[in-house]
Amino acid sequence: AVVSTQSTGNGIDVVDENGAVVGQSKAAAKSAIVQVVLSRIIMATPGMALTPVIMDTLDTKTKLFKGRAWLAAPVQVGLVGFILTFATPLACAVFEQNSSISVKNLETNIQDKLRETGSEAKFLTFNKGL
Repeated sequence: AVVSTQSTGNGIDVVDENGAVVGQSKAAAKSAIVQVVLSRIIMATPGMALTPVIMDTLDTKTKLFKGRAWLAAPVQVGLVGFILTFATPLACAVFEQNSSISVKNLETNIQDKLRETGSEAKFLTFNKGL
């Protein structure tokens, strides 16, 4: 939460095609936060959706937990861990680490700075973070 507050308050660095920092953009920071939140939702969803279904199936269709109720918690934790092993890298891959944003969507001071330097860049990039 602190990083998000700092990012939206000050903005995050936006860079041109040469990697030179053009400025700090609050619009890019908001875009980065949206992307990170969405990827975290995508990361958590399979574990929250599949685990109850699988546990219910194991409970009703097998005798795995019959007389061994204590086994349900470790099986559930292991199942969530297994699902997260695959969901985490997939969710992180939904959005590129370095995202781009249209210059038109950036603050006017950044657009003015690009015009002053004679840049014809249509997009700038930023590191969205994790």
